[in-house]
Amino acid sequence: MKFSAAGLTVFLTAGCGSPQRVPPEPPGPPAVVASAPAAAAPAPAAPAPVASVEVTPAVAQALAAPDRAEADRALDAGRKPEQWLSFFGIAPGQHVAEIAAGGGYTSELLARIVGPSGGVIGENPSIFLKRFAEKPWSERLAKPVMKNVVRSDGEPAAPFPPGTTGLDAVLSVLVYHDTVWQGVDRAAMNAAIFAALRPGGVYGVIDHSGRPGTGMTETESLHRIEESALRAEVTRAGFVLDGEATFLRNPADTRDWSASPRVAGEKRGTSDRFVLRFKKPG
Repeated sequence: MKFSAAGLTVFLTAGCGSPQRVPPEPPGPPAVVASAPAAAAPAPAAPAPVASVEVTPAVAQALAAPDRAEADRALDAGRKPEQWLSFFGIAPGQHVAEIAAGGGYTSELLARIVGPSGGVIGENPSIFLKRFAEKPWSERLAKPVMKNVVRSDGEPAAPFPPGTTGLDAVLSVLVYHDTVWQGVDRAAMNAAIFAALRPGGVYGVIDHSGRPGTGMTETESLHRIEESALRAEVTRAGFVLDGEATFLRNPADTRDWSASPRVAGEKRGTSDRFVLRFKKPG
């Protein structure tokens, strides 16, 4: 058997007979080279948690205001508002809102920071007003510094006055877990917050951390929620996680006691808390 250099002609010899020319086989179909599948777009990197932030001058000034109530000042050490108000980017001239404002500790700080050129919506659901918030909230709203605050008695699923749009930030401070055991339509609540924010607006959420695997099962008994469960609900509404902070974390917290202010006693302000900054895309 002999192959030509070109590999196209084949000669076969049988015994002593003369070589017989055999025509080359017709060329086969062109080889098909499978293309490599297109690489999937890489998932956005999770933001690295920050341990502290630089406190802005406007936030520092609000905390240091001489006319703040002593009862509010007493809460500062455990809550560290100078950190998360700066982390959420609250600034003069903004228009912001607070979900479930309670007695108004945070709403007053917001009012002081955004100043007369900004505005605040303070929402309280009926269950809060009936149980504990009506008197302290009404008294706080009468303070001159609260002139730029609009009271909203809307329920969480529709928390703002009709037509509210263009907000720079909405804050939920230690109350998201309450909306669970109260049976709030949280999909509607998060959708309403999404609609009220401007593109790029901040949805800032702080809450008491539940143990892994507890999900939303201890929102009433221990006033805690598992962080992953909350993240899933908020991102399902269209928000993206833009940042997280660890300055309210407490690794020593066993997370098996109630973080409710009414029963926490001396432990108040020591619970392990997560701080998440979500944004409306755009």
